[in-house]
Amino acid sequence: MSDQLPDEVITCLQNARFLHLATCNNNRPHVSLMNYTYLPAPSPHQPSHPRLPSGPLIIMTSNPSSKKTTNLLQNPNVSLLVHDWVSTRPPNIASTSSERERSPVGARSSSLANMLMQLNSAAVSSISATINGETTVLSPGTEEERWCKEQHLANNTFEANGAAQDLFGTSPTQERSMSMGDGGRGSYIEDEDVRVVVVRIRDGRISDWKGGVKDFCLTGASRAVEGSGGQAGLVNGEGADGPV
Repeated sequence: MSDQLPDEVITCLQNARFLHLATCNNNRPHVSLMNYTYLPAPSPHQPSHPRLPSGPLIIMTSNPSSKKTTNLLQNPNVSLLVHDWVSTRPPNIASTSSERERSPVGARSSSLANMLMQLNSAAVSSISATINGETTVLSPGTEEERWCKEQHLANNTFEANGAAQDLFGTSPTQERSMSMGDGGRGSYIEDEDVRVVVVRIRDGRISDWKGGVKDFCLTGASRAVEGSGGQAGLVNGEGADGPV
């Protein structure tokens, strides 16, 4: 065990555009594609924001009426999937020639698909990481919520007309937001009603493209769970005596 994430997981979190968030309530799982912000440990928030969990952390925002927010408020345990593979499905032996050429972006599809497959065969493709942790849904209006939202906004504000953004934006909603010039920030981050979600990383598994796997566990997270009888002291913005 270590108090630091493995180097390959850190690199993946620093470079990936999205992650997948898995929540669960009443034994019914739910998966969402999320913008995120990774804060390494030791992180600069710790001296001035002691109520935040100790790092490393992942920040996300969520609509308060969404399924994932409902799940998080009932069950703070989550699993995240992040990877550095460029996603495109190559033709298979059952595909017809017309199916192989079909793409939402029309004639540009063949050259783009070929480029992505070439990238996947290069050093760019290496791992996927499953990350397990506990979430805190921060109380609205707190200094911690304001600071986390600022970090998340800065991390998800991109240069206009960036080439990587144009090529690799995979969410239709994201593409529509980009066409309006805000990269989705207005809906997903800046809106006053969104809830800020902070994930304290506990453990995880690294998988490489050859099928190899490696588990990791953070010592700080392990000690915190053991010291609280299996439950974090601050869950979803509430302590033992109510909201904090």
